[in-house]
Amino acid sequence: MTTLYTDGRVRGDTATDTATSLVVEDGVITWLGTGTPPAVGETVDLAGALVAPAFVDAHVHATSAGLMRTGLDLTGASSAADVLDAVRDRACAEPDALAIGHGWDETRWADQRPPDRAELDAAAGATPVYLTRIDAHSALATTALVDLAPQARTAAGWSADGPLARDAHHAVRRAARESITYEQRRAAQLEFLRHAAARGVACVHECGGPDIAGESDFRELLALRGSLPRVVGYWGAFGSRPPGARGLAGDLFVDGAFGSRTAALREPYTDAPFTSGARYLDAERIAEHLVACTDDGVQAGFHVIGDAAASAVVAGFQLAEKVVGEQELGTVRHRLEHLEMITAEQAAELARFRVIASVQPQFDAAWGGGDGMYARRLGRARAAALNPYAMLAAAGVTLAFGSDAPVTPVDPWATVHAAVHHRTPGSGVSFDDAFAAHTTGGWTACGETGGTLEVGAPATFAVWRDETCLRTVLDGNTIYEVA
Repeated sequence: MTTLYTDGRVRGDTATDTATSLVVEDGVITWLGTGTPPAVGETVDLAGALVAPAFVDAHVHATSAGLMRTGLDLTGASSAADVLDAVRDRACAEPDALAIGHGWDETRWADQRPPDRAELDAAAGATPVYLTRIDAHSALATTALVDLAPQARTAAGWSADGPLARDAHHAVRRAARESITYEQRRAAQLEFLRHAAARGVACVHECGGPDIAGESDFRELLALRGSLPRVVGYWGAFGSRPPGARGLAGDLFVDGAFGSRTAALREPYTDAPFTSGARYLDAERIAEHLVACTDDGVQAGFHVIGDAAASAVVAGFQLAEKVVGEQELGTVRHRLEHLEMITAEQAAELARFRVIASVQPQFDAAWGGGDGMYARRLGRARAAALNPYAMLAAAGVTLAFGSDAPVTPVDPWATVHAAVHHRTPGSGVSFDDAFAAHTTGGWTACGETGGTLEVGAPATFAVWRDETCLRTVLDGNTIYEVA
């Protein structure tokens, strides 16, 4: 089938910016221009809409993001009472099913206090409840759920009445995951992918792992077919990877997150001077993983947020270089997720190893600035240095933008605007660079070429009226069309 898309405005490189029409045949762009197109079998009138490369979301957790959409979305909660009301309503409606939710953020509430376990138990009764914090690195759980994971009570990060973090969180998360039915999981995955397609996203990078959603979830997600965005899977673990996984990368945790005070810092948290967070991997273990993956030609990668974690990762690359060499290490294009707290010297080292920085600009929009969560956790001086996209780009580090959904929404235009209008002056990038990081950068991050509209390129694009997506096309196939 040959299809002509006509009367649009095509965003391409300099040579094709004036094109108003394009022809797609067998999933490839075969013609761009303003004159008379070749004969075609089908015509789509774009009515003046913008045609641009489709977005790539370089870091998602599809099932968790879908479960928020089909379960309890707590991102709008403004108090502990709001959370308790939502739990009470769900428990009354479905008393025998796990109540799962995401998105509470006590730093935005007047009293900055999440509900305690006794309050949750009173609201939920016998219904197991699992509610992840906005950063997904700690969670609230009822006694009914904790009873399904008794090992949590003696694990690091246990709290008798408050949020659970570290190993205690991992234990209750596993119990919650095992309580979700196949049907619930499939519905959540489809809900998320359809939502992403409706936002002009044609490809997502799933950051899975044994402690995130498990191997069954990962396999099922990669096996999905139909009119959906493409899923590139990364498995955050050491050793072997499930079939279809692009690399042993993604959320292989070096540390945690600022909001849950588990990001690893060199100096203690300003608002909790008794802790400097949690570092789960040292430089030697990081280097071992890099060497093993480099030898196999497989992307390695790590979740790294705090400055102590960044130091360990850079040291790990330097140790790995002594074994496999700079050229070999750089050829594989290893990835780092988040990379929020990094110096110019460290960025230069990572650029030398051709590292991909998979970053989330909406983090800065949500928590940056002098009065945001970052400043409260770290103090204004340290907070102002976070997410330095301009510095990373200037050092030569390739940027790939994503959402970390469900941590921030799949909203590519909001991501682009957040990167341009960074809340720290001088840390943002230009609009063109931001757009490229959310298109071309995403394909580069998974070892592929894409993100341009030119003859011979894959017909992967989105059609926009202002910032409303009208159509998303992946390799010539329409995966979303506005009703």
